[in-house]
Amino acid sequence: MKNKRIVFVGAGAIGGYVGAHLAKAGYNVVLIDQWPEHVDEIKRHGLRFSGTLGEYAIPVPALHIHEVQSLVHHPIDIAFICTKLYDTEWATMMVRQYLSVDGYVVTLQNSVVEDLVAAIVGWGRTVGCIASTLSAEAFQPGRIVRTRQPGGSTYTIFRVGEVHGRITPRLGKLVTMLSSVDSAKATTNLWGERWSKLAANTMTTGVSGVTGLNLKAVLEADATRKLMIKLGSEAIRIGIALGYAIEPVRRLSPEVWLKAGDGDKAALVEVDQAIEVELQRMSDEGYSGTAQDIRKGRRTEVDYMNGFVAAKGEEIGIPAPIHKAITTLVKRLERGEIAQHLDNIAGLL
Repeated sequence: MKNKRIVFVGAGAIGGYVGAHLAKAGYNVVLIDQWPEHVDEIKRHGLRFSGTLGEYAIPVPALHIHEVQSLVHHPIDIAFICTKLYDTEWATMMVRQYLSVDGYVVTLQNSVVEDLVAAIVGWGRTVGCIASTLSAEAFQPGRIVRTRQPGGSTYTIFRVGEVHGRITPRLGKLVTMLSSVDSAKATTNLWGERWSKLAANTMTTGVSGVTGLNLKAVLEADATRKLMIKLGSEAIRIGIALGYAIEPVRRLSPEVWLKAGDGDKAALVEVDQAIEVELQRMSDEGYSGTAQDIRKGRRTEVDYMNGFVAAKGEEIGIPAPIHKAITTLVKRLERGEIAQHLDNIAGLL
């Protein structure tokens, strides 16, 4: 695999982190990003990292969007899409024309985007990859902070799957490759993993965004923890109704989250215990993607996160009122109608 030509379209927190660490492990990686200052800084000094693993820098080639045409001389074997969710389609379209004969695309993103990618490159050229609790932020040009401890042997970060659910040779090679970054496995349940990650994300990303709290504080505070449980149970109930085989969410079975959402005392104790374990890997520097976007004054991914859950629920007649309310609050924040504050969620409890 080390002779394969690999690109990361989107060199922000996740794409930059994974791509640079693969380059450090000897893989032939090129980063592509639309943030000019970020790319310039990577070209000059490499990507510089801080956070839970200390401070260090990794040199890695990088391209501006307008330099992508040079890839005509070096066809792409593996293209990781790591952009914001609303940029998925144009990013995939951009790299499609530079794929090698056997080249394929890996969706290293949140939410459910494989159908968007497959509509452009085909289902046979689409592989899904979930990065679970690989928490990071590109907080300055050329600078990325990792805000959680590695998963290692205690928690699997990367779950790679084919859309048809079978284990293939390329999955094995991807697992080997990603294992040089953090723990990885192949899954026969890509769609269940996808919805499980979506449920986990939507428990905290919007809440962190509308309150301004960091992720650790969201898990610690009683009010936000109660809201998390409600959001999780709504998302899981919809996922089950859609036919997904839901994997454990934040180390707990979907049944526990559903019971906790209904106020079952034993289930609530299990949730509290699991959250205490999760807190051990977290630092105070971690904010959700929604909170980061609001702070940076840019569009959020809420339509593909809480809004996506609410829309899917509406399609099948299962309401998700908390997801819908969070989506509305995030959009009001985007428009500048309200400011981040814990009081924003008072009416949702």
